[in-house]
Amino acid sequence: MGASFIHTPTLFFLWFSMAAALVQGQGTRVGFYSRTCPPAESIVQKTVQSHFQSNPAIAPGLLRMHFHDCFVRGCDASILINGTSTEKTTVPNSLLNGYDVIDDAKTQLEAACPGVVSCADILALAARDSVVLTKGLTWKVPTGRRDGRVSLASDVNNLPSPRDSIEAQKQKFADKGLTDLDLVTLVGGHTIGTSACQFFRYRLYNFSTTTANGADPSMDAKFVTQLQALCPSDGDGSKRIALDTGSPNRFDATFFTNLKNGRGVLESDQKLWTDASTRTFVQRFLGVRGLLGLNFNVEFGRSMVKMSNIGVKTGTEGEIRRVCTVIN
Repeated sequence: MGASFIHTPTLFFLWFSMAAALVQGQGTRVGFYSRTCPPAESIVQKTVQSHFQSNPAIAPGLLRMHFHDCFVRGCDASILINGTSTEKTTVPNSLLNGYDVIDDAKTQLEAACPGVVSCADILALAARDSVVLTKGLTWKVPTGRRDGRVSLASDVNNLPSPRDSIEAQKQKFADKGLTDLDLVTLVGGHTIGTSACQFFRYRLYNFSTTTANGADPSMDAKFVTQLQALCPSDGDGSKRIALDTGSPNRFDATFFTNLKNGRGVLESDQKLWTDASTRTFVQRFLGVRGLLGLNFNVEFGRSMVKMSNIGVKTGTEGEIRRVCTVIN
């Protein structure tokens, strides 16, 4: 009994240290630039805010950009590299808003602290700042990532797809060390931003013989009519449609209400509700009686920290690019 009393604080300290390491990631930590470049986070924040005021679409763009970067070769800013067959040239990435924001922030950081702040960290910070600008909660971003030297268009095939089944989505997230809760939470980032008609229009026409309008039976009939008017079968496939029809410019949980009501725009999003294994998490975000509730904004910050530590390069790995679009 006496021995267990003596060792309990030690065990708690070890557990706490392990938990902290998981949050910080290997080689990243909150305040990494506090001595080498004190104004780093402020410069990124002010740059994102300045661009957001003239173009709010950069917020979801930067959030998606960070996600797409981390799911391909880890969070190493490989998505930013220019070239004829780099990640940036692919359809999912070429349509993103915000590349100019990262370039602007990098120019300012190089003037203030040459060769210190990585493009990967700028992207992680900018994603957080984008959520805050759209009325989401903030979180502390561990920094200390270094930039990768490889960017291949073929690697983008590993990104989650709008047509993925729940099992495919789960596997892609599990491969990155993320849980089913992380999956539902991070997909909730679709509470801001848009998608092009080409990525979901197939759900509206000749999708099923079980519905009178031929649409995906998991969709609300009135919502189908609305989307068909916005995305005609022979219309412009690049036309952008809000992914959260309740509050497309506000970072909140209405995206999950849409799923409950059959108003998910992407098939992969709607499946979070139609599949029982992920529906419970959606219900917990909605505060369904009888289930332990979850705060979406709080969970989103936690999941983002986990995601932002996927495959990070630290120490002597990679490099600190002088220009984010070009390898040194």
